[in-house]
Amino acid sequence: MTRTITLKALRPELPHIADSIESKLDRYIVTRHGHPVMMLISPEDYEGLLETIEVLSDKSAAKRIRKSWKEARAGKTVSLEALRRRLEGV
Repeated sequence: MTRTITLKALRPELPHIADSIESKLDRYIVTRHGHPVMMLISPEDYEGLLETIEVLSDKSAAKRIRKSWKEARAGKTVSLEALRRRLEGV
């Protein structure tokens, strides 16, 4: 869940917010004078963002992902059972 907190309110709550980010994977938008100035996220979220950027910066991978999304929206999917049969045959 993404929450918003002011920079002033963040200071005394930082230990609790760190616990919340660590245990619940919460995210915080920190504002100053009503404007966002930073994001607080877990290391797992950060690593996930870096991996996503890496995959999407690979043009061939991004093309395959877009093709897969189109196929899924068009209903061209495979059942879990069919996938299991395919994998067992490999």
